Amino acid sequence: MSKETIGKYRWVIATLLLFATTINYMDRQVISYLKEFFSSPVAKGGFGWTNTDFGNVTSFFTLFYAGMTVFAGWFIDKIGTKLGLALSLIVWSVFGMLNAFVGSTVALHMMIRSLFGIGEGGNFPASIKTVAEWFPKKERALATGLFNSGSNLGAMIAALFVPWCLLFFGNDPGWKYAFLLTGGIGFVWLFFWFALYSSPADCKKLSKEEFDYIHSDDIAMHVAPSEDVAVLVHEKISWGKLLTYPQTWAFFVGKFMTDGVWWFLLFWLPDYLKKQFGFTGHQVMWPTFIVYGIAIFGSTFGGSIPLFLINRGMTVKKARMTSMLIIALFPLLLLLTQYFADKAIFGDSAVYLAVGVICIAAAAHQAWSANLFTTVSDMFPKRTVGSVTGIGGLAGGIGGFIVQQAAGHLTDFYKATPQIAYGIMFAICAMAYVISWVIIRVLTNKPAQILV
Repeated sequence: MSKETIGKYRWVIATLLLFATTINYMDRQVISYLKEFFSSPVAKGGFGWTNTDFGNVTSFFTLFYAGMTVFAGWFIDKIGTKLGLALSLIVWSVFGMLNAFVGSTVALHMMIRSLFGIGEGGNFPASIKTVAEWFPKKERALATGLFNSGSNLGAMIAALFVPWCLLFFGNDPGWKYAFLLTGGIGFVWLFFWFALYSSPADCKKLSKEEFDYIHSDDIAMHVAPSEDVAVLVHEKISWGKLLTYPQTWAFFVGKFMTDGVWWFLLFWLPDYLKKQFGFTGHQVMWPTFIVYGIAIFGSTFGGSIPLFLINRGMTVKKARMTSMLIIALFPLLLLLTQYFADKAIFGDSAVYLAVGVICIAAAAHQAWSANLFTTVSDMFPKRTVGSVTGIGGLAGGIGGFIVQQAAGHLTDFYKATPQIAYGIMFAICAMAYVISWVIIRVLTNKPAQILV
């Protein structure tokens, strides 16, 4: 059966997820480009925040986001992806807009940003579950890579839009318009989501050939169990039961160890460029835009590597783990970031070399993320994917909270020499993936008996 005969409506669904994730990260990224204004002295019109204040706002958002992913995953497994993702977007859009009305008080920003995180926590459990429902296993990493690239598109849009907003409207009320305008875009997406999305079983735009192709793994399951799990039918899996499987802990560790790297790049990259190279608020637009743009390549290409290996005879598990090992080696280049950033050695080329290294690491993270997310649908039945993804989201949020706190306290502690603080942070980020891969490999070494 040719791909033309099968049909392509599943990629329409993946595109909807791409735009949802784009909006999700655009709204999330706004605050990182407002840091300079928020941290400016009150006498100069700013809020007078310290680095620790900013770190508290971003880290408590991360913590609430983490806590909500567990509940959101369970909730979405119960009510379905269509309503679950829609409700999540409404919540994060509303609280994203409310951030414009809390003034300069750190505690109020922490509160509203935390509630904003509650809504954002539903995006990935819903999206991963949707991919599991709409794609066969061999295409899931590619589909995940496609929608996950929205995290880069959103960051790119924010990198250009927020500084423009401050320039066009002035710092005040520009920072308010940044929250209001980005938060409002989500309601446009809702129209297309309700118009185009339904489950494969209910979708009238889906051909029988494409429906059968999507469920080809389910058909094969009746012939032989997965290489990763032995399946026992008609048993319910609780959260407690899920936590008894090493596969659950493999995903937990992978998220805990590596999600914080992306949080660090999202919230602290503009600050790094300003402190390391003396950039102004508007000068950071293009370097950060380029970093997130190249990361899109990592997300989509990284998702295609397992498909390439599977089509050449590798099992799904071996292809996934081989891909992740290759990807895990590239972030090690972050160990050289501060060396390349030394103007005394490299002169004006230092900024290009340092940003280049960060580009490679960002692309590698997104490639890793696309494959890590897909391990859930590789190893678990579809109806538990949201719950397992939520458990991993909790782990990633806890890791992100720790990283945000470390960045805030280190940059305050090394206020006179921020290069040292960022050198420490880059070293932590560099080692995270290889260590994570080793632990995942050990935990998934033996098949588990997972109840469907």
